[in-house]
Amino acid sequence: MAKKRTKTKQQVSEASALFVRVPPRKARYVADLIRGKTVAQAFQILRFTMRPSSVPIIERLLKSAVSNVDKKEHPDTDSLIISRIYVDGGPVLKRYQPRAMGRACTIRKRSSHISITLMA
Repeated sequence: MAKKRTKTKQQVSEASALFVRVPPRKARYVADLIRGKTVAQAFQILRFTMRPSSVPIIERLLKSAVSNVDKKEHPDTDSLIISRIYVDGGPVLKRYQPRAMGRACTIRKRSSHISITLMA
């Protein structure tokens, strides 16, 4: 019996933003919302998501990934699927705040590395 050939998804484009000044935990909330969605659906979700990382960072990164697509092979970029989006922790800026009785408390200002991969 002959095996059925399934059309495998191929990686079309990817983009990454490094050293973004958003904590990884807050950026992962938005990344989880758009993982597995099409590009058109992702833009709609990002437009109405009131999170600090949604519009200025992840939407800009998604636009960059869409612009990296070869238009000859994939003319309809809205039907591409966000197959992988992940947020890794970047370097942490450490600042100190004075506290009572001469003590100091550390303030950690976290950054993140965000990567998006589009599939056809």
